[in-house]
Amino acid sequence: MQPLAALDRSEALALRGLLFDLDDTFIDEGKITEAAYSSLFRLREAGLELYIVTGRPLGWVRLFSRVFPIDGGIAENGGALVQHGQLLDVLSSAERKNRRARLEELVLNMRETFPDIEPVRDPSERVSDFTFDIGEEATIDPARVREAARFARERGATVFVSSVHLHVGFDPVDKASGAVALLQKLHGLDATEALARYAFIGDSENDAACFAAFRTSIAVSNLRGRPTLKPRFVTRGARSAGFAEMARTLGALRASAE
Repeated sequence: MQPLAALDRSEALALRGLLFDLDDTFIDEGKITEAAYSSLFRLREAGLELYIVTGRPLGWVRLFSRVFPIDGGIAENGGALVQHGQLLDVLSSAERKNRRARLEELVLNMRETFPDIEPVRDPSERVSDFTFDIGEEATIDPARVREAARFARERGATVFVSSVHLHVGFDPVDKASGAVALLQKLHGLDATEALARYAFIGDSENDAACFAAFRTSIAVSNLRGRPTLKPRFVTRGARSAGFAEMARTLGALRASAE
């Protein structure tokens, strides 16, 4: 990985927008800082579209897309696409119902097998997955998390592990495919253009697909997990300080051409 300072002006100017993770990237240990929030306005002033890309539930992204200066978002690790606070579901109601039934059976089996791993407090706000708390309010041993993840995968589930959550579901998606699908729906962009014209910033294992897919990929310095392909750039600062650093860097590079 290169320091973010190595990002050149031509690459910054070619960007159409920014996709960003929430937990431990934009949100700092559960809180939104003034520096991170104000950075959204600086990024908009720099001419960039903004999209949340998170494992958090649909309800979170619907709210944020209404009250934040952003253009939409991807919730549930790609399972839910949001524009102007509205869900853009790619599935029919019948197929969504079928997947929910499969998921309910899996969750029942997981709770029986792993009673020490508790669900998050907001499972009803989700449409495509179910989420367990492994690091937000509870602290679960990583070996136990891997065991639970393997249990779900062996039963055909899609599994994501973030810095705070274990997500299971039956939508064959990830953050990158969800982001590309949203950009195609909103702007008619093909995958090649979407992956070249938008930057992504994140911190965790469930960001691995975006680190591998997007040309301008950035990690805050608290990057954790083992992504298959590391992001190209890394900030000096951690969490929201790193996010604000990224915003200042993009803003300065894009302003220098004026």
